[in-house]
Amino acid sequence: MKKTNLVTPAGWNKLDQELKYLWKVKRPQVTRAVSEAAALGDRSENAEYKEGKRELRSIDRRLQFLMKRLEELEIVHHAPSQEGKVYFGAYVELENDQEQQAIYRVVGPDEIDVDNNHITIDSPMARALIGKEVDDEVTVKTPSGELVWYINRIYYKA
Repeated sequence: MKKTNLVTPAGWNKLDQELKYLWKVKRPQVTRAVSEAAALGDRSENAEYKEGKRELRSIDRRLQFLMKRLEELEIVHHAPSQEGKVYFGAYVELENDQEQQAIYRVVGPDEIDVDNNHITIDSPMARALIGKEVDDEVTVKTPSGELVWYINRIYYKA
């Protein structure tokens, strides 16, 4: 499945900051360390040199990915017309029949954060929530069956 190219302003900034850090700080540090290790002589048995080169390749792959991804992403800004309904970037407070509560934020695939309950707009939960309002019932199809949630609150914050 193709990734959605949507991102919140905060998500875009986080990716951009990572790109700048890797390019301006981390890569030059590793490059210096590789140069110093290379100056020590025999590279075939030089663990620091080999590890540094491996790390440089890893950084370069990530830089290439970030540069391409940032060009593809479309930043979605919150609009006042979204108030009261679940759209991209929304925080949604839910409750089920067992009185379990959850708060999810609907974000792009580059912003998934399990620890903070940030779910991708491509997920079954987010797809079920989009366009819904407070007090709506939401049925989510999961591998273990259908789950029913009720929307208690919807809000947006920067």
